[in-house]
Amino acid sequence: MPVHAEDLPVTAAAADPSPPPGLVVTGRYDQRPGYGVNRPRGSDSWLFTFTLDGCGLLRQGAARARAGTGDLVVLAPGTGHHYAVAPGAGSWRFWWTHCQARPSWTAWLAPYAVSDGLYAVTSVPGALHGRIEAAFGRMLTDARGPAEGIPAEATPREPDPVAVAHGSLARELALCALEEIVLLAAGVARTPLHAADTDTRVRRAEELIAAGPGAPHTVRSLAESVALSPSRFAHLFTLRTGRSPMRALREARLRHAARLLEATDLTVERVAAASGFSSPFHFSRVFRERYGVPPGAYRAGERP
Repeated sequence: MPVHAEDLPVTAAAADPSPPPGLVVTGRYDQRPGYGVNRPRGSDSWLFTFTLDGCGLLRQGAARARAGTGDLVVLAPGTGHHYAVAPGAGSWRFWWTHCQARPSWTAWLAPYAVSDGLYAVTSVPGALHGRIEAAFGRMLTDARGPAEGIPAEATPREPDPVAVAHGSLARELALCALEEIVLLAAGVARTPLHAADTDTRVRRAEELIAAGPGAPHTVRSLAESVALSPSRFAHLFTLRTGRSPMRALREARLRHAARLLEATDLTVERVAAASGFSSPFHFSRVFRERYGVPPGAYRAGERP
């Protein structure tokens, strides 16, 4: 399994792969003290972890989350991150998956945001652990060949199994299983402390972004529109939505660009400008990270 320079662990030689956009990679690890992975540039994919035993420590930028038994901790792409066996823990046994998250998952995870791009769903009821483990097991089995007649309840016996879901059928089955995991954990776990109704000022800012994703919005301009200081607005927006204002704006611009590519014959350069991207090169890069293909291929229907 290739290990890239940015994936080199802090003190150990084992690291889970960070796949290209579009792939789904699943594994089950049982790691000892000394294991850790450091990605200063982050990853193009989301990382989902569910701890079976022991304890892990995951960091996204300056934020961190401890992952104990029954905790689902998620790292979003785009920000440097690090994860390892937690200091003082004897081991960390966990399932993990790298993939591109479905858009609806972000809303489910938002109430559990520790920071922009780090989500910690803690205290998942013990009654759900078996069902969540079974869903991960199905992902691993289906990745190895859903059409080969392997029973869904089959449990891989080799240590530290890892599988890549090749083909659209295997990927869709894996994503459906992961969606079940996220929905179970985020929907049934204890109510987070900041899950109150969305602040009207945050809702107003979201409406402004949705109404004009291509407008030259900034944190300052959005904050002024709702009568808040930039720092207070950014904190409140992230707390209520689970993502920073600029991440929300970029996602809205990418969705707008996708609609333009689907419904118009505008050039990629004009689509980029109409969606608020100053550089066609930057637009093409972030669009590919989000949708798995460059804008031209997306328009031609070559979509994962």
